[in-house]
Amino acid sequence: MDSEWSALLAVQRATHMTLQVLAIRLVDLDLTASEVNALANLADGRDRTVSELGALMGLRPTTLTSVLDRLERRGQLTRGNRPGDRRAVVIALTALGRDTAATIRQTFGELERQALGGLPTDAVAGLRAGLQALTEVPE
Repeated sequence: MDSEWSALLAVQRATHMTLQVLAIRLVDLDLTASEVNALANLADGRDRTVSELGALMGLRPTTLTSVLDRLERRGQLTRGNRPGDRRAVVIALTALGRDTAATIRQTFGELERQALGGLPTDAVAGLRAGLQALTEVPE
C-alpha cells in the first residue's frame, strides 16, 4: 500500500491539522485538546457517566479522571453519583460548561463547513461512515 494514499495516514494528518486549527480558534478558552474533546462530547447536554464519556472519547476512565479534575476545578462541570448506583459517577456541565461547550461545538461546525462544505452530501456521509468504523475497531 502506498503510504501517501493510506486512509489511516490521511486520518492522522487530518487529525493533526484539525487540532492545530482548533487550538488557534479556541485559544481564548485556554483548554487542552482533551478538555475540548470532553466538552464537545458533553455539549448535547446529556449527563453521562465517566465510563460513557470515556468510550465516546476513546479514553479509559482512569485516563479521563485527570481531564475531568481540571474541568471541575475550572467550574466547567460537576460530578456526582447516579441515583440508585453510587459506583456510577455522573458528569454534568455547569452553566459555564454549557456556554464553553456551545462555543466549541459552534467552532467545530464552522470548521466542518469550511473543510467539507464543497463536497457532495454522499461523500460526507461516506467519510462519517468510515470514521465511525474506525472508532469501532477492537483493540
